[in-house]
Amino acid sequence: MTSVLICDERRTARDGLTKVMSAVSTVDEVDCVSSGDELLGRFGREPADLVLIGTQRALTSGIEATRRLLALHPNAVVIVFGSPDDTASIAAAIACGARGFLRWDASRPEILAAMSDALSDARFSAQRGEAIEAESPLTERELQVLRGMSQGQSNAEIGKELFLSEDTVKTHARRLFRKLGARDRAQAVAVGFRRGLVA
Repeated sequence: MTSVLICDERRTARDGLTKVMSAVSTVDEVDCVSSGDELLGRFGREPADLVLIGTQRALTSGIEATRRLLALHPNAVVIVFGSPDDTASIAAAIACGARGFLRWDASRPEILAAMSDALSDARFSAQRGEAIEAESPLTERELQVLRGMSQGQSNAEIGKELFLSEDTVKTHARRLFRKLGARDRAQAVAVGFRRGLVA
């Protein structure tokens, strides 16, 4: 069974995540805190198997809570939630050691898949990632599309910059998602930052 600790300043966000996590058959305990200080205190007393931390654009509290938690407890498994076009938060979360980044409107299946991935053996995950990258390296065009995504550009904006149609950009996006093992833009950008494909 799995224990989950949710950290977010907003009560509605905590309540929504609690509802999703409480409905998961393998989760036996869900706890919430509203600040980084509470998170450190609670995790120090009762470490959770999974920590979900919310981020907000232009506020550093979620990323700071992630950084502080992982500095003290480097083996903590953290998934950060935020806006998919907030690339600064995605990069900062991954740089701090978060195992994943999910957009705020992620579906229940996406959340559960991310939870399962994050809790899986880290060694297996690393080997799997290396295998995917070695077998299916991104083409230069796919890298250009990924870089555009990391800058928060829409498909139309990326297409205009690269002189491609929006449909062609979507095709490149689908291919790079498959090669990176990503479900959406946010996860693709997070993987890209983690692997040093985008900066």
